[in-house]
Amino acid sequence: MSFTPGTIEELNLLLQFDSSTLDRGIKVHSNARGEVIAACQALFDRGLVSQPDGGYLTDAGVEALAHAQSLAGLLNASAPARAG
Repeated sequence: MSFTPGTIEELNLLLQFDSSTLDRGIKVHSNARGEVIAACQALFDRGLVSQPDGGYLTDAGVEALAHAQSLAGLLNASAPARAG
């Protein structure tokens, strides 16, 4: 299994949510890139956001955001020096 370009768009969109408060949602406007609109619809279809154009994270979305943040942190961390 690998990340598809669509999955990466979904992960990036999830990371746009503010994890410090559930009172802030996002709005994906109709003039956004098609890939972002499709990612938002996919998150809605999976039950991770409350509206097809964003809205608020659902309980499952909050959990998905936590996982996405952890993964982003691991992948964006400086690579340790390899023994050689």
